[in-house]
Amino acid sequence: MKQKMQSERLGTEPIPKLLKSLSIPAMIGMFVMALYNVVDTIFISYGVGIDAVAGVTVAFPIMMIMMAVSAAMGIGGASVISRRLGERKEEEANHVFGNIISVILIISVLGIISSFTILEPILRLFGATPEILGYAFDYMFPILLGTFFFSFAFATNNIVRSEGNARFAMMTMIIPAVINIILDPIFIFGLNMGVRGAAIATVISQASVTLIILHYFLTGKSTLQLRLVDLKLKLTILKEVIAVGLPAFAQQAAGSVMMIAINTMLIRFGGDMHVGIFGIIQRIIMFTVMPMMGVMQGMQPIVGYNYGARNFERLRETVILGLKVTVFLSFLIFALVMAVPHWLMMIFTSDPEVIQAGSEYLRIMFSAVFLIGGQVIGSGLYQALGKPKQALILSLSRQLIFLIPLVLILPHFIGVYGVFLAFPISDFFACVLASILMYRDRDIFFKKGKNTTEETIPVSSGT
Repeated sequence: MKQKMQSERLGTEPIPKLLKSLSIPAMIGMFVMALYNVVDTIFISYGVGIDAVAGVTVAFPIMMIMMAVSAAMGIGGASVISRRLGERKEEEANHVFGNIISVILIISVLGIISSFTILEPILRLFGATPEILGYAFDYMFPILLGTFFFSFAFATNNIVRSEGNARFAMMTMIIPAVINIILDPIFIFGLNMGVRGAAIATVISQASVTLIILHYFLTGKSTLQLRLVDLKLKLTILKEVIAVGLPAFAQQAAGSVMMIAINTMLIRFGGDMHVGIFGIIQRIIMFTVMPMMGVMQGMQPIVGYNYGARNFERLRETVILGLKVTVFLSFLIFALVMAVPHWLMMIFTSDPEVIQAGSEYLRIMFSAVFLIGGQVIGSGLYQALGKPKQALILSLSRQLIFLIPLVLILPHFIGVYGVFLAFPISDFFACVLASILMYRDRDIFFKKGKNTTEETIPVSSGT
């Protein structure tokens, strides 16, 4: 009954109040997720230096690949499990859960093997110079040893959400963040472990929350049961999970490719310092984009519910309000970065040269940030409406179609500035693409009035 009332409010509660109540928890969750890398970067920058930040930045694509696989299993598995539970097929849901755990165990073994065999060659391939290779290796080695903790926590967070236990899912993000913040200064400064200390602190924080999640599943607090018999891999289950999780994997993997391209061009046309500066700016991007992503996530269930209920007036009101809020936030971010970029850089470093150069590059990268709101809302809308093709196009267009080619081309004409200038140009093109797609499907997004059940829901081409 409680779940029924919870879903019914999506069709009855005033849109502004509803969007606020759903967006703020999403923002908090994303804030906590972004906190890891930000805290690590601050302590590493002040405790070791900008070269160490560059080393971590070069190593980061490896983590992104690891998280891409975990995201695919977690998001895909959560979707399949929630549908099985809705069909009252608890045994099949447990089989799916067991298969996800098996894949995580396989990934973990590969991660450990990689740390002892191919880590250094991969880091060199990803652009690590002799000056920053040691920092990159020191950071990534403990992370790969702890692959199981990262993959398990990341994947099961989505599965816990699929059961409807949003509060526990949020706690599994908050707890490791707090532990990481406490341990970082102890290992980096107190024990003088430098970059490796930051990595070990992160692994311990993830190991801690892994134990909490295991306790949750093993003590009957979950609808699901973790049983040995369910660990046997079944091809039909894996196919279904991977099919649903593939867009999430593609987006994460594209981000990894983007990072490799950027780091390579920064080292070629600039130097290690430029990689470190980009690493800092990337953390700033995480926090500035986070509010808009929170609005998008809060908007999605409202859009999906009212689209299914054929209540197009509420859908239209939600889309317009979401666009207004994200556009306002994007202009606010633009004003902040243009006015005080040096203040943002000073959070991460006290090096005058890094602050001066970083402020200039920060302004360049954020010069078209006010265009991001439409992209974010457009991608979220198509996901909520069950149109994966358009959602995938919008999610990947900025990175794969526009940003990576520009990053690889522009530096040949204007040097290192080309890498940073590629961002606002790609924002412009991605905004144009989002506008074209949304205008084409405007009959869905902006239909006026509450429709009757006899009306036909318009279906765009390409779905």
